[in-house]
Amino acid sequence: MTPPPVAPRPILVVEDDRTLNRLLCDQLVELGHDARGARSRAEALEMLGYFAPALAILDMRLPDTDGMTFLPELREFCPVVILTAFGSIDQAVRAVKAGAVEYMLKPVSPDSLELALGRVFETAALRRDLAFWQAKAQRADQMTLTGDSPVMVELRRMIGLVAASDAPVLLRGEAGTGKTAVAEAIHMQSPRANARFVTIDCDPELSAADLFGSLPGSGSTRREGLFAAAEAGTVFLNEIEKLPLTLQAPVLRVMEQGCYRPQGSTMSLPCPVRLIAATAADLEGAAREGRFRPELFYRLSALSLAVPALRERAQDIPALAEFLLENRSFQRGVDKVLPRETRTALQSYDWPGNIRELRNAIERGLIMSAGRAEILPADVGLAGQTGAQAAGGNGILLRFAAPPTLEEMRDAYLQLLLDRYGGNRQKLAETLGISERNTYRILRKIN
Repeated sequence: MTPPPVAPRPILVVEDDRTLNRLLCDQLVELGHDARGARSRAEALEMLGYFAPALAILDMRLPDTDGMTFLPELREFCPVVILTAFGSIDQAVRAVKAGAVEYMLKPVSPDSLELALGRVFETAALRRDLAFWQAKAQRADQMTLTGDSPVMVELRRMIGLVAASDAPVLLRGEAGTGKTAVAEAIHMQSPRANARFVTIDCDPELSAADLFGSLPGSGSTRREGLFAAAEAGTVFLNEIEKLPLTLQAPVLRVMEQGCYRPQGSTMSLPCPVRLIAATAADLEGAAREGRFRPELFYRLSALSLAVPALRERAQDIPALAEFLLENRSFQRGVDKVLPRETRTALQSYDWPGNIRELRNAIERGLIMSAGRAEILPADVGLAGQTGAQAAGGNGILLRFAAPPTLEEMRDAYLQLLLDRYGGNRQKLAETLGISERNTYRILRKIN
């Protein structure tokens, strides 16, 4: 497969042969890059004083050193591609093991040069993406796991214990408590940390092909399932109580036998993944009533962690709010602070939407406080609410700048309830007096 075109990059060519050096630089310029040539270690180091390459192409033989000696020094500035003659392949392989990102054989054709550069820059981009998402997941974990309340100290201890195991884990807790972040923390502390973490949001519309893929034939095309995409990583089944009964036996088979069967196939494929599931529902009751497969429930509940509601860890709320302020992605022009009255209001409120609702409140406070440094209770929507008032506020207030249409009122009401219940569709359905399936369809229809 041909790598996608790469953006122009500054590239340093370190090759003692004047003709080959010039040829490589010309080829790189034709590909759109800014190429500079050096013919020795000394000349390359001098050039690095004013030229910052994204990549260096290094010959194994130079007049004042050899490539293996210069490689560690040059790697301090940028990734290095080794350039070698056919008879020096073994040495080039040793150079790759020593840290070179690629090697090319002389003579270098324009096509092979373009392919090599595409592979190098694509790999670098994937590594940057991985680092970005790992850092993002780590920040989310830090936010959720912030606090010194006894329940959080115990949760962090349990995460460390279960991370070392490959056993399935069931996370229990209300919507918005941070179960996804806990699952990511388990993954990141496990031996699978460098493998993929795949989240599957269970819902009644999920199919076998979604999870396990399908083969051509019988009206379907070849398709990779989410379990295959996880490779040897972790699969997180969010809201597992919504997993269709028809899919629960195949998931149990993955847990017990480490394999699955793609749709349209008669052969099973190995699936060495670790499973973590999460629920806000009474899974045991669902198993008794036949709405959830008992064998799957018992297999999952063997190792279960309780993720506490925010009201159960009220002493952590100021630290969580401060973390959200420090890691905000907007309104950075003014240093924001939470005065005592705001911290008191935040701790007094019941937070039915848990951490998700707290995040929304802090974001609202950042916006509503505008250029003011202090975020007041009114800014976070808690003006005049303390203690039982805050905990018992069940009224609904919708505000519109102009008389709304029926659809606008419907959408605003649904959004308010989603915020109040932390996105829990089961509670939303109960409040609306309709089935959860119909609730899902309504939400899907209006995005």
